[in-house]
Amino acid sequence: MTAPAAATALLTDQYELTMIDAALRSGAADLPAVFEVFCRRLPRGRRYGVVAGTGRLLAALEDFRFGPAELDFLRRGRIVSEAGLARLADFCFSGDICGYREGELYVPGSPILTVRGSFAEAVVLETLVLSILNHDSAIAAAAARMRAAAGERMLLEGGSRRTHEEAAPAAARAAYVCGFDATSNLEAGRRFGVPTGGTIGHAFILAHTDERAAMAAQAELLGADSTYLVDTYDVAEGVRRAVEAAGAALGAVRIDSGDLASAAAAVRRQLDELGAGRTRIILSGDLDEHDIAALASVPADGYLVGTELVAGAGAPTAGLVYKLVEIDGRPVRKRSLAKSWRPGAKRAFRLLDGSGVATVELLLRPGEPAPPGALALQTDLLLSGEVPSAADDDPTARAAGARAYHREALARVAPAALDLSPGEPWLRIEPALEET
Repeated sequence: MTAPAAATALLTDQYELTMIDAALRSGAADLPAVFEVFCRRLPRGRRYGVVAGTGRLLAALEDFRFGPAELDFLRRGRIVSEAGLARLADFCFSGDICGYREGELYVPGSPILTVRGSFAEAVVLETLVLSILNHDSAIAAAAARMRAAAGERMLLEGGSRRTHEEAAPAAARAAYVCGFDATSNLEAGRRFGVPTGGTIGHAFILAHTDERAAMAAQAELLGADSTYLVDTYDVAEGVRRAVEAAGAALGAVRIDSGDLASAAAAVRRQLDELGAGRTRIILSGDLDEHDIAALASVPADGYLVGTELVAGAGAPTAGLVYKLVEIDGRPVRKRSLAKSWRPGAKRAFRLLDGSGVATVELLLRPGEPAPPGALALQTDLLLSGEVPSAADDDPTARAAGARAYHREALARVAPAALDLSPGEPWLRIEPALEET
């Protein structure tokens, strides 16, 4: 399995470790605890969220260890006592984690991840869990909305240069889970098996004194079936030169600027007149889901999306929280009404109508029977610290499996729920929020 290059234990907030230290003194460290991940609200106007990042989280947990370098840093900074350091030196998560499968849709209050273990070993995971799930789920929700807008047209991810270098492959993975066809990011291909692609940028054309020579060089190296960038100077001239270089077998042209709708229509006519009727048209240029929807009627075959995707299309975090819901068998919650949550461990199900579309999300206590035919949403991800099946331990298989599952999950969603217009969460949760 491909693992991160370094331990992930210090990808956390200091208070996680001081809580362990204090819990060792108070006697709470070894009490059985249950934490849940959920959101209180969706980004304004959104109807659903999408779970993503679970596969990356499981890989990161394998490397959540406090080795000599980490312990030395904590000791030198006097962050943790010697008793706390001794506890961290032996840290290895041995609890259970269950959750919604990657690619599943959720609403506010959905317990998308449940962590069971001692208080000390479960509380320390909070920051790592949230940093991965908040990022990847935000990208996944944006990608799902873009896929809904694009329909069957090709969607390519190209946002690496607009985000942190380590966020880039994670974003490409989340987009792939939610239906994007390929990415420009090679590390996403290496780590997660996401299909990669890319041809020539404006710099290559500008490096030549003649656009015709640049395109001829591209055709010689990459073949006629590659994608040619035609808007460096004049779009119509660019199309003409691309056809000269590649012939009628010209694979695709990409338009990256200007009025994309009118340019696409003009380019389609020109390609047809030049005998390149099968050449595809790809549009790009800071597109979001609303731009893609507005381009639905133009003769385009696909979209390259970058900045808006990796920025979450206006919602760069999923707003997920990690809260203690049960300690030593006792349900607990914060009293603040603005930041309250459902106390106690829960099991989540969806009730389906006769056509298999979800109508209600049902939360039950452990031991409460589910109605016949209810769909169980949670699956075991770790049992006693181990992945239940070796088949689930491969990052490429995890990403591909999540992509396939997302397609299944969409089949259980009413079409109106995928509408891009502002609306309420697509499902209601029963029971209603418990404040007592």
